[in-house]
Amino acid sequence: MKVVIIGGVAAGASAAARLRRLSEDAEIIIVERSGYISYANCGLPYYVGGVIESKASLTLQTPESFWSRFRIEARVNTEAISIDRKEKTVHLRDLLSGKEYTESYDKLILAPGAEAIIPPFPGIGSGRIYRLRHTEDAFILRDAALKARKAIVIGGGFIGLETAENLRHMGLDVMIIQLLDHVSNLSFDMAQIIHEEIRKNGIDLHLEEGVKSFEEKDDCISVITDKGSYDADFAVLAIGVRPDSKLAKDAGLETDRRGSIIVSNTMRTSDEDIYAAGDAVSIRNAVSGEMGMIALAGPANKEGRIAADNIAGYESHYRGASGVSAMKVFSLTAASAGITEENAKRLGLDYDVAITYQADHASYYPGSQMMMLKLIYEKTTGRILGGEAVGRNGTDKRIDRISMAAAMGMTVEDLVDLDFAYAPPYSSAKDPVNILGYIASNKMKGILEEFRAEDIPSLDPDSSMLVDLRTEEEVRGGMIEGAVNIPLDSLRDSLDKLDRSKTIYVYCRSGQRSYIGYRILKGHGFRAKSLSGGYLMYSYSRH
Repeated sequence: MKVVIIGGVAAGASAAARLRRLSEDAEIIIVERSGYISYANCGLPYYVGGVIESKASLTLQTPESFWSRFRIEARVNTEAISIDRKEKTVHLRDLLSGKEYTESYDKLILAPGAEAIIPPFPGIGSGRIYRLRHTEDAFILRDAALKARKAIVIGGGFIGLETAENLRHMGLDVMIIQLLDHVSNLSFDMAQIIHEEIRKNGIDLHLEEGVKSFEEKDDCISVITDKGSYDADFAVLAIGVRPDSKLAKDAGLETDRRGSIIVSNTMRTSDEDIYAAGDAVSIRNAVSGEMGMIALAGPANKEGRIAADNIAGYESHYRGASGVSAMKVFSLTAASAGITEENAKRLGLDYDVAITYQADHASYYPGSQMMMLKLIYEKTTGRILGGEAVGRNGTDKRIDRISMAAAMGMTVEDLVDLDFAYAPPYSSAKDPVNILGYIASNKMKGILEEFRAEDIPSLDPDSSMLVDLRTEEEVRGGMIEGAVNIPLDSLRDSLDKLDRSKTIYVYCRSGQRSYIGYRILKGHGFRAKSLSGGYLMYSYSRH
């Protein structure tokens, strides 16, 4: 059996190695357009910033090592031009010599990945505009950064933020221009914490600003937006990716409306002899059930392995991906899994959220640091839809737990019951993920009623009363306008100061004390609600 694999990064390289482990007899050829195979896309920004010092560290395998260990032929600098499905051949071009030729196959795996979105802005062809998608891009960008003083990064997603941080790490003045009202793949309120971190580290962040054109000058490039014009030594375009599926489309393979290659759960395309895997394919979101593009390395590796299994005769099925991801933003980690709150709104789901601000390990053990977590769940069933987290140590492991729970169809009550490893240096006896379960469970049982920061401007003073339960010392640093300060420990003795004809809206720093205050008020016959996420979330939401 002869297998040709188009694309030699995550999905393609994984498929090739797995296929060899399953079949010593198969002839396996990898065709890769760039000069490298099995390279670490996710590490490219860190090479640009000098955190990863060696070029060799970015490549997990070379054509020589692939041949030596696996007897797999990897042809780099080779482009696949077309597929003849009837003849079962691929037309190839050697990019160094220009020579074109055909290669036959018994089975074909398409793993071309994604390509950077490049809008037709005037001036987009300037040599001072860079992308960061392939290893060669990282080498070029680092060379440019070493000679520069100022850079503009266009786009606030994974690549944009990581590139901006690493350019700042090199000492450059950096500006980020983002079309949306927040960066990252977090919901608006959680992203505000990231905005503060970005600005604190000296990056000029421009939100809700759209690029219109570029103008190259003698010694710089000018980025013209709908709000102004900014000069820099160079710009990095990082506004997103789309499936690199032209080869598949031209061959007549089925694709969806966004251009992703449609595959079965065995990774087979509409042609029984052609499989596809990685960023170019449409896969199932394991939480929402939606089909679409999930451009992440973890799913790509799994998909490549499953394609190889089925080609080798070992039945294997892909269950879908929860879209779990994590990103370093200076001293913080921003992570999410499953459905964000904004996606839940778009899908018309009847959802609710639980928000908590917790220490990453036992607060009495030295070095504990706080993290903000949000759980999104279905109101009626308690089914976990997703989660978001921003913090430092241990943030990634909390989002992994939520990801697993969402993908397995668990409920908030399951989060309450789950046991996690505990010792004071690593967590608390009640892990922050358990706490999310407690909050959500209390809300579903009617033990807790909450309101959100965005509800505050619409509160009617004739029917509501806002009470700050923090200490007098805490409120000196700021409080919500119109609130009355009654410290929690004085609340029982101050009930006569409250108007029983009104709903009492209570808040504290993070929501823990206001829950206690809420229960006191309910126990004394008041109508009450507690602020989700406390004053912290309110303060972030105002940015």
